[in-house]
Amino acid sequence: METNQVPPQKSFISQLQESIGFKLLLIGILTLLLLIPSSWIQTLITERQYRQDEATTEIAEKWSGSQVIESPVMQVSYQSPYDKSKIQTVYILPEDLTINSQVNPEILHRGIFDAVVYNTNIKIQGKFSELELKKSGIDPAFVLWDKVKIVAGVSDFKGLVNNPVIKIEGLNYEAEPDFAAENIFSNSLAIQTNLSSTKKTTIGFNYDINLRGSGALNFMHLGKNTQVNVKGNWNNPSFDGNYLPEKRNIGKNEFTSSWKMSNFNRPFPQQWIGKNSNINEQNKAKATFGIKFLLPVDQYQKTMRSAKYSILIILLSFIALFFIELLNKVKVNLLQYVLIGAAMIIYYSLLLSFTEQVGFMLAYVIASLATIILVSTFISAFLKNKKAAVIFALILSIFYLFIYIIIQLQDLALLFGSIGLFITVACLMYFSVKINWNKNQPVTA
Repeated sequence: METNQVPPQKSFISQLQESIGFKLLLIGILTLLLLIPSSWIQTLITERQYRQDEATTEIAEKWSGSQVIESPVMQVSYQSPYDKSKIQTVYILPEDLTINSQVNPEILHRGIFDAVVYNTNIKIQGKFSELELKKSGIDPAFVLWDKVKIVAGVSDFKGLVNNPVIKIEGLNYEAEPDFAAENIFSNSLAIQTNLSSTKKTTIGFNYDINLRGSGALNFMHLGKNTQVNVKGNWNNPSFDGNYLPEKRNIGKNEFTSSWKMSNFNRPFPQQWIGKNSNINEQNKAKATFGIKFLLPVDQYQKTMRSAKYSILIILLSFIALFFIELLNKVKVNLLQYVLIGAAMIIYYSLLLSFTEQVGFMLAYVIASLATIILVSTFISAFLKNKKAAVIFALILSIFYLFIYIIIQLQDLALLFGSIGLFITVACLMYFSVKINWNKNQPVTA
C-alpha cells in the first residue's frame, strides 16, 4: 500500500527568510538607510572646504586680498557763476588707456591648506579726453585749473610694494592716499596738478605699480579705448568678469592674454558733472574683468563629486554580491551586507583625510585599494570561496575606476556616465537570466 508523504509546511518566517524578493527588499531598505551616513560624509567635506576658505581668507588678510586696478580719472573743479563758494566737480575718463601686467603667482601653505598669492608689476599709460565746455555748459573762467586732481584706485592698499609716482607731461608726482568725499574709488591714490598754463585736459600720464594680491587680479574698463595685456607664470588661469580676452595662450607653465575694448560696451559716460554715483558698485561690476588664479586641483570638489556617487556604488556592489550569492548557492547574512556597506561609507572618510595630505589621485588609489582588499577578504572568509571574492574585488575595482574617470571628465562626464550605467544594466540583465528564480516544487511519490 502506497502513501503520499507531504513535506512539513514551513513557517511564515522561514518562508520570508528564504524569499528572494524579501531579501531584495531588505537590501533596498539597507541602501536607503546608508544615505544617512553618506550625507554626513558630504557635510564633513563641505566643512573642510569651508575651513580651507577660512585659511585662504586669513592668508589674504596678512598678504593682500584680490586686487582691482582702477585707472586714473581726472577731477576738474569749477565754481558756480552765481555762488563762488559752491564748488562742483567734472569727472573726465581717459581717451586712451593701456595696461601691461607681468604677474607671478605662487602657492602659500597654512597647515594642510593652500592659497594662491601673487606679485605683479603693472605699467599704466594713457591720455585724458578734452574737457567739453560747450556740451557741459561750463564757463572756462570759473574752472579752477590750479586744483586739478588725478585719482587712481587700488582695492587693497596693503598690497602696495612701492609708492606710485605718476608722470604727467614729463613731471613726476608722488601719489598719496586720498579719501575725499568726491573721489570715485574707495581706496584712492591721488595727485594734484596745475594746468593753468595750458588750460587743457588732453594730457598724457604713465606710472608703474608693484603690487601684491591673492586669488584674482582684475581691471576696470575706464578708457574710451582700453587695452590690457597680462603675462604670468601660471598654467591654470580662469578669465573672469564681463569681458573675455581677445587673445589668450595657455602653456605648460605660463599664459598670456590681451583685452581690447571700446566705450560702446562700458557703463560710464566719458565725462559727467557733479556726482560720483556713475561709478557705483553695480556699474563697477559691469566694467570689471580679469583673471582668477585657480589651484591646479580642487581636491574638495573632486572628493565631493566622488561622495555623490556613493549610493550608486553601494547599490551596484550589493546587487553584484546578491548575484554571486544566488549563482554560487550560498547565503549571505544581512549583517554582512551592513558591514560591507559601512566599509564603503568609511571609504569616503579615508579619501577625504588622505586627499588633504597627499592629493586626490594618490588618495583615491589608497582608499580604493584598502576598501577592495578589506571587502574581498571579508567575502572570502565568510563564503569560503576565494574565486567569488576575486570576482567581487574585480567588480568593485571596475566601479571605482569608472567613477574616477567620470570625475576627471568635465564636458563628457554625462555621456560616459550614461554609457557606463547602460553597460552595467546590460550585464545585470545577462546574469539575471542565468539564475533560476523559481523554487523547486515538492514532489509527491
